[in-house]
Amino acid sequence: MIKLFVGLGNPGAEYEDTRHNAGFWFIDQLAQQLKVQLQPDKNYHGWVARTMLHGETIWLLKPATFMNLSGKSVGALARFFKIDPAQILVAHDELDVVPGEAKLKLGGSHAGHNGLRDIHAHLGTDAYWRLRLGIGHPGVKSEVLHWVLKKPAPEQRKVIDTCIDRSLAAVALMVSGDMVKATQQVHTSKPPRPKPPRPAAASPTKEGDLHETPNHPAPGADTRPA
Repeated sequence: MIKLFVGLGNPGAEYEDTRHNAGFWFIDQLAQQLKVQLQPDKNYHGWVARTMLHGETIWLLKPATFMNLSGKSVGALARFFKIDPAQILVAHDELDVVPGEAKLKLGGSHAGHNGLRDIHAHLGTDAYWRLRLGIGHPGVKSEVLHWVLKKPAPEQRKVIDTCIDRSLAAVALMVSGDMVKATQQVHTSKPPRPKPPRPAAASPTKEGDLHETPNHPAPGADTRPA
């Protein structure tokens, strides 16, 4: 059962639309869906909302500590309300997943993500849930910092937002504790692949003799991190 939904990002207008703030985008859309407003709370070093869903109390949190100190915020709220790590979901940007897809997992390495690294340290464990929102990889490791702190292209932002919308459909399952079905919901809700163009008919050389252009699907491309 998830009681605390956390979105990772950096505060400030200059970071608002950057890839590293994908977790903030998730929490903002969740708050909108639940019709709640996050309010600044110095006790938990972030923006916080408390609400009910299907009879359960849940918390929404956006740390205001900057990414590298996210654990300070998450740890403070979790300790005060005695929320176990396994009842926490952290939404964050993920280089290993292509834009438009998301992955749900429990535990595991922080894989160099500084927000997760600090949460590991403050919770004393990696046994919390993560919603890994795909932002893709620049293809060169040295470009990663510039990539995550840059705005995605409009078409990429659109598919990320659409992916977040689909992931929100699993929130009720997460709150009820059915993480198996929630995982299936998140993993199977992939963006539809574009249909290949319909073959065009060429001008007939003589009456009743039509030559169709063969249909050649465009090759796809896969993005893998360094």
